[in-house]
Amino acid sequence: MKTARPFVLINIAMSADGKIAPTHRRFVAFGSRRDHANLLALRATADAVMCGARTVDSAAVTLDAGSAAYERRRVRAGLARQNLRIVVSGSGSVDPGAAIFRHPGSPLIVLSSGQAPKSRLAKLKRLADCVKVCGKNRVALGQALGWLRREWAVKRLLCEGGGELNFELLRLGLVDELHLTICPKIIGGKDAPTIADGDGFARLAKAANLKLTRQRRVGDELFTTWRIRPKAR
Repeated sequence: MKTARPFVLINIAMSADGKIAPTHRRFVAFGSRRDHANLLALRATADAVMCGARTVDSAAVTLDAGSAAYERRRVRAGLARQNLRIVVSGSGSVDPGAAIFRHPGSPLIVLSSGQAPKSRLAKLKRLADCVKVCGKNRVALGQALGWLRREWAVKRLLCEGGGELNFELLRLGLVDELHLTICPKIIGGKDAPTIADGDGFARLAKAANLKLTRQRRVGDELFTTWRIRPKAR
């Protein structure tokens, strides 16, 4: 019997050459105000918003719902005023000075693994509302999503990267929908992060296959929505 999990969306902006940041790998918002509004609109549909530790460490990311207008939109849709916030770090090496820990609001959950030193987990437990260890050597995302569904009633989960977390979700077949904004920039750099980093699929037959369901051009940006096609068994 398959464990119930949330419907998972990834939202990410990339340059025309597929990069999500320069080679220094620090978060840089290069999308337009319209792209940011699109992000907040997607957050307003989700029970929880998730990202990796590197994203949290590299920018003033808080993962909250945004302005009161977005809070009202959530309430009208029958959701909590603020979404849950989730940070994924298998090693537990999240900067304790990160902005997300200084930002009050909805519950903050850290997902970690058995490889994280107990001292780091203890520190995170003082900062976050909940620290959940899922998996021995890395965060077992399938297990974690099942736990979020059962214990926190998360039915719709929005992932905002980075590339390694995106790839792991895709590799495990845990993504249902991809929202991709293509921005009119070329960043370049062979070491610059992409929307799906990690080890990559060794064989094309294992690659995630997409179905384009929507595209909208606004100015020089292209907003696209893709469904992830189920893999053949």
